[in-house]
Amino acid sequence: MMRLDDFSFEKYQKALRQSAGAVVIILPQNMSTMPQDIVQQFMELEPELLATETIVPVYFALEDEELLSIYTQTQMSSSSQGSSSAAEVLLHTATANGFQMVTSGAQSKAVSDWAITSLEGRLTGAGGEDLPSIVLVAHYDSFGVAPWLSYGADSNGSGVAILLELARLFSRLYSYKRTHAGYNLLFFLSGGGKFNYQGTKRWLEDNLDHTDSSLLQDNVAFVLCLDTLGNSNNLHLHVSKPPKEGSPQHTLLKELETVAAHQHPELKFSMVHKKINLADDTLAWEHERFGIRRLPAFTLSHLESHRSPARHSIMDMRPHVDLTKLSRNTKVIAETLARVIYNLTEKGASGDLEIFTEQMQVQEDQLMSLVDWLTAQPRAAQLLDKDSSIVNTLEYYLNRYLKDVKRHLVRADKSPTSLKHTIRNHSNGVNNANKSVRVCCGCLIVVMNCALLASIADCTFKRFPESPSSCRYSSLAATTKWAKIVAG
Repeated sequence: MMRLDDFSFEKYQKALRQSAGAVVIILPQNMSTMPQDIVQQFMELEPELLATETIVPVYFALEDEELLSIYTQTQMSSSSQGSSSAAEVLLHTATANGFQMVTSGAQSKAVSDWAITSLEGRLTGAGGEDLPSIVLVAHYDSFGVAPWLSYGADSNGSGVAILLELARLFSRLYSYKRTHAGYNLLFFLSGGGKFNYQGTKRWLEDNLDHTDSSLLQDNVAFVLCLDTLGNSNNLHLHVSKPPKEGSPQHTLLKELETVAAHQHPELKFSMVHKKINLADDTLAWEHERFGIRRLPAFTLSHLESHRSPARHSIMDMRPHVDLTKLSRNTKVIAETLARVIYNLTEKGASGDLEIFTEQMQVQEDQLMSLVDWLTAQPRAAQLLDKDSSIVNTLEYYLNRYLKDVKRHLVRADKSPTSLKHTIRNHSNGVNNANKSVRVCCGCLIVVMNCALLASIADCTFKRFPESPSSCRYSSLAATTKWAKIVAG
C-alpha cells in the first residue's frame, strides 16, 4: 500500500520485484490539498506505469478513515518486523491485525469491437449555397492510468465547455437577420480523441470518401480544434503549416493577436509551428487529422507542447480548471470568430471593440455548470457507449442551439498505429479490507506452541543436565523458526 505523497516509481518497481499480491495506491479525496510538485511528479510517472507490463493487479482508491487506518497498521507492522527480535515478532504476530483485500467486479478484458460515438451540429450561414465553412472541434473523452478516475477536467472538459458556449452564443447571433453571417458554422464533438483521434479520423473518411454532399468537401475556411483551455495566461495556436497572408487562416491568426493585445493584455499569445510526423505512432494534436486530409486546421491550447503530462492524467481534476481564465479564453475565441465572420477589421473596427457584452456576454455560471457536470463522472473512452448518459446529454445540449444534429457511430480502427494502448473494459471494482481470523487463531496457536516448546525444553534439560546452554539454544532456535512461520 502506498499513499500518493510517498509514491515513487522505484517503490512501485520494488513491490513488483518482491512478487506483491497487489499494489494499492491511495489517493486523497481532495486533490487540491496536494502540493503541486507531488501532483506533477505523478503525472510524469503515469506514462511509465502504463508502459510497464505486470501480472500484479494495481488498484487506485480514494482515502477514507478506514483505509488510512489499515495503511497505518500495515506500515507499523512492516517496520516493526524488520528490526525486532524473534520474541518480539512472535508477540507482535499474536496481537497484530491481519487484513485480506477482496475486490468485486469482473476481470478486465481486451475489447475487440470498440464503438466510438461523435456528434455534429451546424448553424447555416445566410446569403447562398456556396458559403465558406468554419469547423469547431473538441474531443470529449478523457484518459488516465485508471479509467474510472479519469475526469479530464482541463483536457478536455474545458474544450467541450467552450465549444458548447460558442454554440449558444452564435446561435443567438444567427437567429437575427441583421447578424446572420455569411459563414456556415459546423460544431463537432469527437469521440476517441485520446486514442489517436479515432472519431475524427472516421468522421473525415465518411464525409470526404463516402458521400457526395458535405460541408467538408466544399469551401472550408479553417478548422479550429479546442484542447486544454481551462488555465494559464498563455494561449498557443498550434499549426502544421504557417498560414499564408491573405488566407482565412491568416485572418484568424491576426484577429487572435488583435483581441489578445487590445482586450486582454495579460494574455500571452503565440503561434507554435510543428510539422506532422507520420512516423509517430500517434498524432500530436487533433488538427493534424484534418491536415492529413489537406484541410486548413489549427489547435488552440494553453499548453505549449503536446507532450504535457496533464493531457493524459487522473490528476486532471476539477481544481485544474480556473473558471475566470476559462471564461476569458471563451470570450477571446468568440470575439476572434466574430471579427472573422463579420470582417470587422476590414470594416475599420478598432481592436478593443467587444461584441459579446451585456445580454450577449459569456455566461460564467453556464461554463461552471458545464465543467462541474463534465467532471462529475469519468469519461474514459472505454466507459462510454452509444447509450452513455454523457453522450445523450451532449446531444441534447447541441439540439438546443444547433440544427441537423447527428450522431456518428463507428468502430475503431484496430491497426497498431491507430491505437497506442489496448482498449480494456475496466470495471469499477470495490475493494474491501477484512480483518483476518489469523488474529484469534494465532493467539491460540502461539500459546499452545509455547507450552509445547516449554515441555520439550524441560524434557531436554532433564536428560542432559550437564549442558543447559545447548538446551536453551535449541529452544530459542525452535521458537525463532516458529515465529517466522507464523509471521510469514
